[in-house]
Amino acid sequence: MELWTDSFLKYLAAERNYSSATIRSYAKDLSMFQEFLEEQNPNASWTAVEAEDVREWVIYLMDEQKMAASSVNRRLSAMRSFYKYLRRVGRVSINPMEKVVAPKKKRPLPYYVRESEMDRLLELTAEDRSFKGIRDRLVLMMFYETGIRRAELLGMTDASVDLVTKQIKVTGKRNKQRIIPFGEELESEIKAYQIAREETLGQRTFPALFVTEKGTAMNEKQVSKIVKENLSKVTTIKKRSPHVLRHSFATAMLNNKADLTSIQKLLGHESVSTTEIYTHVSFEELKSEYKNAHPRK
Repeated sequence: MELWTDSFLKYLAAERNYSSATIRSYAKDLSMFQEFLEEQNPNASWTAVEAEDVREWVIYLMDEQKMAASSVNRRLSAMRSFYKYLRRVGRVSINPMEKVVAPKKKRPLPYYVRESEMDRLLELTAEDRSFKGIRDRLVLMMFYETGIRRAELLGMTDASVDLVTKQIKVTGKRNKQRIIPFGEELESEIKAYQIAREETLGQRTFPALFVTEKGTAMNEKQVSKIVKENLSKVTTIKKRSPHVLRHSFATAMLNNKADLTSIQKLLGHESVSTTEIYTHVSFEELKSEYKNAHPRK
């Protein structure tokens, strides 16, 4: 078996100009599969390999070696290249890799802030009633209570807010508009902010709902800084961005029995499958609660 792999590796160097690092990786991957095969059958050969043998190897790598899907897929890539080469030079007539499906990469769960942490943060920020303090608190509340994106918040003007019907209109991706309802707490904070803004900057037309102390529209960096600095007061999660508050909104809605389709519409997702990631977040929280609370965990 080594003669065929050596021939393949020389082909990669001479004809495909692969780097020495890539060739070493391919050699290691093929050797790993060969060792697995020979443990099952000492008389194993490359011509006798079937798709089922490769699938069993994948299961072994993921279940026993705890290898990530991305690492397994890289090894499968080496196997695919190897068998394409063997077919091309006429050493095998059937390519077993054609029937092997690569494992899907596990989608990372989004970062979010727990409801108790957000409650604490909003209590802390309620103390500062300066223009900046009121504005920054409203930025946090707008993200957390409506689930809007950073770009959507920055695109809002006073006309985007209807305090009578308690609704905001935002323009999302691909210029799609949607209307999001809000509650009395957010209504009260919007009014307080508009009063503080007028007292600080005078009565005039502003370029955006959220403005700086100079009256100019806020930018992405300024909004992200507000969120990061404030979230640092209540959570140790690595990511502390406006999108974390969007995730926190969706998770809180789901935990409080909101319908998945309704959350999809509020977030402006094209497909409910995108929104389904939050069901996994809630399940992870449920598992955590179980481990912390159950006497026989």
